[in-house]
Amino acid sequence: MTSLIPVVDHAVINVDDQLDQAQALFVRMGFQLTGRGHHSMGSSNHLAIFGENYLELLGYEPDGSASQKGLWHSPIGLSGLVWKTDDADMAYQYLQQRQLAGEPPTAFFRPVTLPDGQSREARFCITRLNADSLPDGFSFFCQHLTPDAVWQPAWQQHANGVIDISQFVIIADHPPSAMQVYARLFQPQYTISGNADDYYLQAGKTRLRIISPRQAKEEFIALPDDYNGQPRMSALEFSVSSLKRVRDCLISGDIHFYATSNMLGIAPQKAFNTTLRFREWDY
Repeated sequence: MTSLIPVVDHAVINVDDQLDQAQALFVRMGFQLTGRGHHSMGSSNHLAIFGENYLELLGYEPDGSASQKGLWHSPIGLSGLVWKTDDADMAYQYLQQRQLAGEPPTAFFRPVTLPDGQSREARFCITRLNADSLPDGFSFFCQHLTPDAVWQPAWQQHANGVIDISQFVIIADHPPSAMQVYARLFQPQYTISGNADDYYLQAGKTRLRIISPRQAKEEFIALPDDYNGQPRMSALEFSVSSLKRVRDCLISGDIHFYATSNMLGIAPQKAFNTTLRFREWDY
């Protein structure tokens, strides 16, 4: 079986029972979020839909069953890296060959109200990587059975001008070791490049990077509060049409940010333990 193509489908920020707070915060940042969604497996979410990928704020209703939290075992913050696939069954077979398979493909859905008022079900089939291979979060391949119930043009317009997730950043004391699981997943057909402090894999519009704390400091990426030297999903960078649009939204939303010559950033303490960066990007 040939290698799967590395293309990031979406990134997941775990917000636990703080969906209301997360929704309000990201709207203040200038993101347009979809309405509160409720998965058939029990979790709830809001999405920010971009061009090729999207951001998911994942949690559970505070008055729901406490067992809902057991759907994922990860700290608050950036916790999920999701890959695209057109065939979840084939992806599962591939993961089995690479000794990376978790549970068999799982189908689920969530009701959706489209921008024109129509009611639909967004349906998915996912297959996870073995949890033991990713102690810092979770990763799976997602087959969208109804992509038009997610990628609606009206949902892809954001006041802050975000176009796509351009970087997904993992911090680790030893980046080469942390990259090994992704090397097993995608090499040798797809190139992983880098040095001792910075490894990367281009995955569609998104670059997966694994960097050292030293590299993170050089790039003004703060460590999550719970960082202990082990690999930790830590930061997202967004490509934007205009940094001025981002700045205006952050100022209007009373969001504390920092700036360099070509980037605006939000510290993890202000964004659910996740560093957020915005950069004008030319594809």
